[in-house]
Amino acid sequence: MDDKKVLRGGAVLAAALLVAGPAPGAAAAAPAAGPEPRAGAGAQHADAAPGVRISRFLGERRLPHKPEFEGTTVGGLSGMDRDPRTGTWYFISDDRWRYDPARFYTGHVDIDPRTGAFSGVRISGVRTLQRPDGGPYPGFGEPGSADPEAIRFDPRGNRLLWGNEGDRPDAAHPGIALSPLSVQWAGTDGGYRGALPLPANLEQTAEDRGPRRNYGFEAVAVAPHRIAAMAEGPRYEDGVPPTAERGAPVRLTLWNRDGDLRAQHAYRVEPLPAAPVPADGDADSGVSEILAIDDHRYLALERSWMQGVGYRVRLYAFDVRGATDVLRRDRLDAPYRPVSKRLVADLGRYADPTQNLEAMAWGPRLRTGERTLLIGSDDNFDEREVTQFLAFAVRAR
Repeated sequence: MDDKKVLRGGAVLAAALLVAGPAPGAAAAAPAAGPEPRAGAGAQHADAAPGVRISRFLGERRLPHKPEFEGTTVGGLSGMDRDPRTGTWYFISDDRWRYDPARFYTGHVDIDPRTGAFSGVRISGVRTLQRPDGGPYPGFGEPGSADPEAIRFDPRGNRLLWGNEGDRPDAAHPGIALSPLSVQWAGTDGGYRGALPLPANLEQTAEDRGPRRNYGFEAVAVAPHRIAAMAEGPRYEDGVPPTAERGAPVRLTLWNRDGDLRAQHAYRVEPLPAAPVPADGDADSGVSEILAIDDHRYLALERSWMQGVGYRVRLYAFDVRGATDVLRRDRLDAPYRPVSKRLVADLGRYADPTQNLEAMAWGPRLRTGERTLLIGSDDNFDEREVTQFLAFAVRAR
């Protein structure tokens, strides 16, 4: 769980099948979205960025708060993906044994291919993620613990790829054990199937170098010929996290489909969309998920939380072509060209209040030719937040 993002401060439903219903007062589907918002001032090379637009908002659905399923507590859903052959969906929980071991759920998302009507999300199975020795991962704060934050289905190998944010001590959490971040393969049964090699600049340490705590891999994507993983926030060597006055660079790492390291690029996260209240209050911002359009183009969720303000989330499209390869740079102090990006939508216009949106996946293609896009929230197991799913029809060129 991203404990830095929990807003500090329901009854458990036992069921074999969880069917999401609309939020109170929410319509089953909304009319087509209006004109795209103007790209933020910090977006680079907007003229070269990919053309992606939301053509229709298909509606919102929610799961109940902390329901039980096959002896586990459902919540903290931080990533999701779909097997296009069977229609099975995979949802990963970032619970680190606060309730149950690291795990993922299977289920279905009901979207009518003719009309795009979005009627619900159903959970149908659960699997525990396994270490190489076959056992579950240790719990929060223990050596070798896992913080699952992203999941992708690989149809070529009928396997899953998942992102582990890892953990480490810092000044505010000196007792936390060091646990490396990773991008790992798992079988659909949860069994360990190997891991991708990481660049030296993403080595997790207990010093003020490398990735910061809770700024590891939140975002993973599988493209036709590439695998991509994005760190949520900047490394110590690359600068301070975003503020209301300035953004920050984060690193996107690319592998080929055989798992060989190929490149790394800088992605510029925008400044905070609002100052915290009070002005010296807590805030954080970073990339909570990416999704491949093709081998070069991706979508990115930039999720921010500001004390006294709440969550703000924007959807961007970016293109790696023309970006500088920074794989062998330990610091981003020399000139470089980041990936090109443009704003697709401020997601606050589709649901109020904005939730902790961390999951994003392609759904089935509609008969209109539109692709469906599902974006979901991690409720942090907090009764003041919700497990929410927003569905969209999208056109890309």
